[in-house]
Amino acid sequence: MSHDLLQNIWFVLIGVLLTGYAILDGFDLGAGVLLPLVARSDRERRTVFQAIGPFWDGNEVWLLTGGGALFAAFPHVYATVFSGFYLALMLVLFALIVRAVSFEFRSRVESPRWRAVWDGVLCAGSLVPALLLGVAVGNVLRGVPLTPAMEYAGTFFTLLNPFSLLVGLTGLSMFVTHGAIYLLNKTNGAVAERAGRWASRSWLALLILTIATGVAAWFDAPARFQGKPAVIWALPAAVLALMAWTRILLAQGKPGRAFLASSLTIAGLMALFGAACYPYLLPARNAVDIAGYQGLSIYNASASPLTLQTMLIIALIGVPIMLVYTAYIYHVFRGKVVLEEEGY
Repeated sequence: MSHDLLQNIWFVLIGVLLTGYAILDGFDLGAGVLLPLVARSDRERRTVFQAIGPFWDGNEVWLLTGGGALFAAFPHVYATVFSGFYLALMLVLFALIVRAVSFEFRSRVESPRWRAVWDGVLCAGSLVPALLLGVAVGNVLRGVPLTPAMEYAGTFFTLLNPFSLLVGLTGLSMFVTHGAIYLLNKTNGAVAERAGRWASRSWLALLILTIATGVAAWFDAPARFQGKPAVIWALPAAVLALMAWTRILLAQGKPGRAFLASSLTIAGLMALFGAACYPYLLPARNAVDIAGYQGLSIYNASASPLTLQTMLIIALIGVPIMLVYTAYIYHVFRGKVVLEEEGY
């Protein structure tokens, strides 16, 4: 394979891995955020824990794999992102760690106060990544200040600009909607009823924020849309159509199909993000030349052809195994949650 082809394959592959993470871990992050809103008694909170407990750790494998793929295929991007976004990434990682601990520690002590603390940890540990991952997407979309050596030239607060915060809220509403629909599928009774109401509310918030983000992107990051093929203009229409389909299926009482539509909506949003940024993985906001936006692209920040080809062989072996494992876990734990004495 040519170097150009390998670089493009890895751009798509990393996008697929991150999309898989957004869809799979997205619903358990959203469910965690919704915990205090849909579950009021200890039994109801245990139901939410049980609904996401078998899946959360496997879902996070997609993020680890995506990060590993970025390190192997585009090491310059990995170095710049992890040095420039260090504090934000540490906050995300810390939140994910304490969130994982909540699953293990919640039922260790028969104390309402003890369990309330870990319930709060799950909620906060889900909220922080759901928000900050969207903020990161917003910064990549608009571009970040880079030095001529392609090093990040801003601070942590540079990342907290209005546009990126708007994208962060959009991502948060996307995860909450996805999580609410998931809980509607996996639970019964009062939890499912409240999840259904929150699915409708968060869907409306997602619709408004998505449109607002699109308008803001047109004015704040216009270079992302210049010189793009005509197909990119079909993606926003497809995303809005999928969002409408999700709402229609919810109104028809078809939560399973609504979850599929919500998953496709997330995939559509990720595809739109990738198409807008291509071929850049980390655009530079402060440097423009006659060729357009500068920054770290798949062409100037990739590994050698041998590395890309070797890692592609490994990916062609490893990714199918990950897919089979994921499918098996979801098959084993299919159906509604049945709460037992043992467990979370």
